[in-house]
This record gives sequence, structure tokens and C-alpha cells, in this order.
Amino acid sequence: MKVRVNSKKGLKTTLSVLVDKKTIQTKLDKKLHELQHKVHLKGFRPGKVPPNVIKNQFGKAIYGEVIDSILKESSAKAIQDNKLKVAGQPKIDLKTFGEGKDLDYTIELETLPEIKLKPLESFKITDYEISIDQNTIDKRIDEIAKGQQNFVEKKENEKSENGDMVVFDYKAKSDGKDFEGNEGKNIQIILGRDLFIKGFDEKLLGVKKNQNKLVEVTLPQNFPKKELANKIANFDCKIIDLKKPTEVKVNEEFAKKLGAKSVDDLKNLVKKQITNEYKSGLAAITKTNILEQIEKSHSLDLPPNLIEQETKLISQSQKKEDIEKNKTQNLNLAKSRIKTGLILNEIAEKNNLKIEESEIKNEIEKQIKSMPGQEKMVMEYYQKNPSAVSSLRGALYEEKIIELIKNKMKLNIKKVTLKEAEEILKNFSQKSKIPTNNSESKNKKKSKIKKKK
Repeated sequence: MKVRVNSKKGLKTTLSVLVDKKTIQTKLDKKLHELQHKVHLKGFRPGKVPPNVIKNQFGKAIYGEVIDSILKESSAKAIQDNKLKVAGQPKIDLKTFGEGKDLDYTIELETLPEIKLKPLESFKITDYEISIDQNTIDKRIDEIAKGQQNFVEKKENEKSENGDMVVFDYKAKSDGKDFEGNEGKNIQIILGRDLFIKGFDEKLLGVKKNQNKLVEVTLPQNFPKKELANKIANFDCKIIDLKKPTEVKVNEEFAKKLGAKSVDDLKNLVKKQITNEYKSGLAAITKTNILEQIEKSHSLDLPPNLIEQETKLISQSQKKEDIEKNKTQNLNLAKSRIKTGLILNEIAEKNNLKIEESEIKNEIEKQIKSMPGQEKMVMEYYQKNPSAVSSLRGALYEEKIIELIKNKMKLNIKKVTLKEAEEILKNFSQKSKIPTNNSESKNKKKSKIKKKK
């Protein structure tokens, strides 16, 4: 096989490949020999069909199969020998071929750009560390305590107040008529939450046990019976029971009920919980800032076919009328993703980063543990969906690259309060909003990163 570079302009390269007829004939003879043991023809014993008979009957198909195999092998070797990093699918153009002839063809391809990485140590980035004060922790524990409230019976002559639990039966009418589902038994509501029908709780303030109360309210817009939406209904209520909340004391017993060893342990657990609630959001901001810096600091020529593919991917989830409107924005987003992905891949290759099968297994096990009762479903999902495993591999690969970058960059650790963290996340969210319908595409592929085994 002979290979020469015909032309090289920018990211476009054309190779000429010549496979001599002797090599082709050798492969044809080998294929015919293989078929001798497989072909069954009338008048011949198994394995004794002469090669010329096989050739006469299957010659064109055999030649086509052999040429196809040679094209795949020789083109791959030509690209490999010339150390070309191909972007997209190469185009093969046959010049000369046929029985008894050399195979002469060209390969037209786009290559990935050469990337000269900037030293990661030269970058500066802010990483956020949230500081949770004791007041915030105590407030969260008080909220938990309120959610654990117990209720005790009120005295016969005591009236209902906000926070009380009222248990009642009712029968309702609208325009003086019964309607389907107009009766309820042992309905429990906590006054002040207004979760039953808007304005209903207020009408039950001041009632006593065993009292009858007629409540007039306007049925909501989303009432199941559409014909009754926004209509006035009268509820004839019979108060069955009346209970008041008891204060839940935050003590050792309370802490143990929640799975903590002590009150101090509960405070530590709550602090960790609040920290984790904001940790991923703040980490996403740091990651975004890292990627933006890396992208801005490198200048790259991008393969047109990759830009086209990525633009199509972004446009997939958009309405037809929006695609043209968002054309420039989609194009810029595609370029940004490709550029960032190529740089990240280069960093990974230079640092020999890869994802082990054990890391994928560990991540799946972590997901299983976080979804009690759904273990089988999660496992089957990954077993039946190789693409899901591939996506997981890509996500882990990207996170490993980001972690490497963070370790080499100059990180400015900024401690922020809960209020400051909320403001930072709010501003980031507003900044990140893109007025297109490409959210699905964004989730599918944040950056074009190759997945290493």
C-alpha cells in the first residue's frame, strides 16, 4: 500500500491511497478458499466446490466484499500512519478499481485543530465555600419540629384558632343543587394553611366541637367539575373534633427520633444538609467560570462539519419558526461547546485521564442507594440502555477533568453566608437564561467530550 498527502490546507487534508492488484488478488483467493468450506452447490460434495465455480457464481459479490474490507483497513491505516485526528466521517472517492486492477482512491477529511494548552497554573478562579451560622441551623430545626407537631383534644367549650386541627363532615350544594362528590367524611385541615379551598379556613375560626357551621366559598378555577369552577357553593359542616398543637421540644429524645445521636449531632447533620443544598449550585458556578476562562484563553480553528452537527443538535428541540430566529445564537453556542470540549479532551489526554469501569459501577451503586425501593429499576435501566452508561461515563469523565483543572489552577476560596449564596445563585440563574427552546439539547450535551474507557 502506498499513501501520499495530496494537499493540506487548514483543517482539510486529502490523501491518495494505492493498493496494488497483487494484494487484492491475494485477499480474493483467501476469500474464495474460505467459501469452499461453506458453500453447498448441487453436484459437489461439501468443501469440494472448485474456486472457479464459486467465482463464476458469486464473483461480483465476493469482489465487492473484499474491496469494502480493503477500503476500511487501508483508509484506517493511512490515517493512523499520518497521525491525523479526524473530525467527522472521511469521504472516500474511488479513482481506479476492478478485477485485475490496482485500487486507487482518495480520502478527503477534516482534522481536529492542534491545541497549544495554556498553563493551567496561570488561571485564577473563585470557588465558593458556604458558611452556615447557628441561627440558620436553629431556624431549620424549629421548622422540622413544627412539622413533627402532635395534636391534643381541645376542651368542649374551646373555640378553634389558627394552627388548630379541625375534623369535620360536610355536604355541599351549588345553586341549591347537589353535585357529584359533594360529600366528605372526617376531613382534616389545619387552620391557617388554606389548603382545602381558598377562604375556607377563615370561616372555621371560632367553631366548637359538635357545632354545625354553614360555610360559603367560591369554588376554584381548577375545580374538577369544570361547570362548577368559580361558582359559589355552600358547605354544611358538622365539626366532629377539634385539636390544638402541642409544642415539640428540641431535646435529646427529639434528636434520636430523627436518627441523630444527640442534639449537637442533629445540629451537625442539619448544617451538613443545608451546606449540601447549596454546594452543587455553587460548584456549577465555579465550573462555568472555569470553562469560560479556558475557552476565552485559547484560539482554535474549528472543523465545519462538527459545527454543523452541533448546530443541528441544538436546533432539534426548537420549533421550526424559532430555528431561523435563533440561527446566530445557535451557531455561537455550537462553536463554544465544540471549542470547550476539544480543549477539555486535550487536557485529559495530556494528563492520561480515563474512566475505569469500577468508577462507573461505583456511581451506579451510589444512585441505587439514593433511591431506596427502586434499586431494581435503576439497575435494569442501565442494563437495558447502553447509551445511559455512555452518558454516565461522559459525565464522570468531564467531572474528573474539571477536578484536575481546579487542583492546578489558583483557586480563591471565598466564604459566603447563606444570604450571599442565595444572591450569587440567583444572579447566576438570571445570567444563564437563554431565550430559546434548547434546554433539552443543553442537558444532552454540555460539551463535546470523547468518552474514554
